[in-house]
Amino acid sequence: MFVMSQTNPHKGRTGLDRVIHAAGYSWAGLRKAYTGESAFRQETWLAVVLLPCAWWLGRTWVEVALLAGSVLAVLIVELLNSAVEAVVDRVGFELHELAARAKDIASAAVFLSLLLCAGIWGAALWQRLLGA
Repeated sequence: MFVMSQTNPHKGRTGLDRVIHAAGYSWAGLRKAYTGESAFRQETWLAVVLLPCAWWLGRTWVEVALLAGSVLAVLIVELLNSAVEAVVDRVGFELHELAARAKDIASAAVFLSLLLCAGIWGAALWQRLLGA
C-alpha cells in the first residue's frame, strides 16, 4: 500500500511563536467578520451593550456567566455561520442543494443561539424586575 504523506507547511510553528501567530490569525478573523458581515457587526454592538448589563442583572457569578455566555455564544455561532458561507461561496455561486442546505443549517444555528440568548435574558429580566 502506497501512502503519500504530506505535511502542511503552515503547521511548523511551535511554542510561543505558534501562540502569537494563532492570536494574530484570530484577530484578523474578527476584523474580517466585523467589516464584512453586517450581522456580526450588529451582534457585536449588541454584545457591547449587553455584556456590561450582565454584571447588573446577574445576582451571582453563575447568572452573570449565563448571561454573558449566551451573548458570546451568539457571536461564536455567527462566526461559524460566516465561515460556512465563505467556504460555500468559495466553491461556487451556482445554486446547489448541498450548498443551500449548508447555509440554511448554519443560519438555523444562529437563530437557535439567538433564541437561547433571548430566553436566558428574558428569564433573568423577569426574575430581576418582577421578582418572580
